[in-house]
Parts: sequence; structure tokens; C-alpha cells
Amino acid sequence: MERVTGIGGIFFKSPDPKALSRWYREHLGLEVADWGGAVFEWGGTDSPRGMTLWSPFAQDTDYMAPGKAGFMVNFRVADLDALLAALREEGCNVVDRTETSGHGKFGWVIDPDGNKVELWQPPVEQ
Repeated sequence: MERVTGIGGIFFKSPDPKALSRWYREHLGLEVADWGGAVFEWGGTDSPRGMTLWSPFAQDTDYMAPGKAGFMVNFRVADLDALLAALREEGCNVVDRTETSGHGKFGWVIDPDGNKVELWQPPVEQ
């Protein structure tokens, strides 16, 4: 079974996400969208198209809970349900919920260091 296929995003906490986004826009040229993050599109004629997100979150966000770190990596996966089932069978600490939206399917696992890892199965068109 294919597991991780790429990095879907990097999310991290900031005391002032708006100011940080402005700094990255001004000094590093990131095209920060109204929602506060940047989208890096990739792929081409010989590989599937995709994207990787960069997104600061408010310092007091609970989105990364129950993880204790101030960051979370989002990995692209081919088949979320199959991967979550395999991780459960392997004894991993899988968060007991998933989400589905127009952005795809999401699930989470906690790594041995207590970091929450997001697993994302993009919609077919991505």
C-alpha cells in the first residue's frame, strides 16, 4: 500500500500570525492569501499537479491538540481510510475521528514524541 505521497502543508503557531504573514510577504515574497497562508503549486506535464500550504496559526489555537508542539506537518496520502486502518493495526495512536470537506479527507495520528501529524487525501482533481 502506498502511504505518504508528499507534504501537503506546514502549519505552526505564532503570537501574531498576521504580522508574521506580512513579514514573509514583504521579505521573502510569499503570496499570502486573505485566509493568512500561502499556496505553493507544483507538478507539470510528467507528474501530477498538487500544492503545499504554508500557514501560521494563532498562538492559542487548539488545532494541533492533542499534540504539544507548536507546529504540525500535513502529509498527502493516497488512501486515508486504508492508511488509518494500517496504522491502527500497527499500534499507532490514531485520533478517533476524520473530516471530509471540499478540500478532501483528513485524519490524524500522534507520533511517539507527542506531535500531531495530519494526513490528507486530496480531492481527485488535486
